[in-house]
Amino acid sequence: MLTMADVKTQAKTKPVTLKRRNKWTKDDTELTLLGLPAAVWFVVFCYLPMFGVIVAFKDFRLNGNGFISSLMSSKWVGFTNFKYFIGLKDFWPLMRNTLLYNIVFICIDRVLPITFAIMMSNIYSKRKAKIYQTMMVMPHFMSWVVCAYFVYAFLVTDKGLLNKLLVTFGGQKIDWYLTPKYWPFILVFLHIWKGVGYGMIVYLATIAGLDTSMYEAAVIDGASKWQQAIYITLPGLKTMLVLMFITAVGGILNSDFGLFYQATREAKQPLYPVVANFDIKIFMMMTSGSTPLGKSTATSFFKSVVSTILVLSANGIVRKIEPESAMI
Repeated sequence: MLTMADVKTQAKTKPVTLKRRNKWTKDDTELTLLGLPAAVWFVVFCYLPMFGVIVAFKDFRLNGNGFISSLMSSKWVGFTNFKYFIGLKDFWPLMRNTLLYNIVFICIDRVLPITFAIMMSNIYSKRKAKIYQTMMVMPHFMSWVVCAYFVYAFLVTDKGLLNKLLVTFGGQKIDWYLTPKYWPFILVFLHIWKGVGYGMIVYLATIAGLDTSMYEAAVIDGASKWQQAIYITLPGLKTMLVLMFITAVGGILNSDFGLFYQATREAKQPLYPVVANFDIKIFMMMTSGSTPLGKSTATSFFKSVVSTILVLSANGIVRKIEPESAMI
């Protein structure tokens, strides 16, 4: 009769061999059909448009015979379009605005959503928690076009709600759309108002997946809510936090176009020097009618290359420090 010790000994001495499955099953067909729409979407909207990158290296001119014919007949100019973009007089102010705004947004998007997620996870009433979550996530689903009208209603000089409050408390009216110094704070506030709720949901879902026995043991040991958050919740969020940070670093040259263009009423003077970024510049280049398509395409391609380098660099640093948290 075998004892438990004998069974354990045999389990150690006999390696388990897995059979290789070569047959295509019904599950494989279902999973393939399930993933097919996403694969088609990526091919059509992400991979096929990459062919247009060639425009960045050409002096693109339409010849009346379609895009492909025009692209092939256009003169190859190499990196001339990139030199034009980098040589713009407002290139470095655009770089400064883009980097500074995104660095602030990255810091805010890591701190506030995690803080609110921890707070939400400690609300005992599930009904109240759902109400608060809905109220915080709702702005994310509003178009910036709609949000811009709300911002205008608050900031318009004559009948704006904010100016009425200032006058009520003895202050003077401010022409917000002609006073650039206030807009960095306004844009940061709008970014928080619209995005913090959606970011909170990601971390809240991660918290919901943590082992509850750790919290039960902490309560038995007399740990406070603050100690539970520091020693259990935050370490459990580390992998998700690093992943979100890597993706955020990769998009540091991208901007929320609706925030900077719609909320500022098309980023006109005198607000342009304060709110302008690469996305605003690309849009103005494409809609001006005087800038060749190759130059605006080179600007977008420049952003994509830098973003790729930043993602790989950030992931490489994380992989050296914490291999388990690396994205690739």
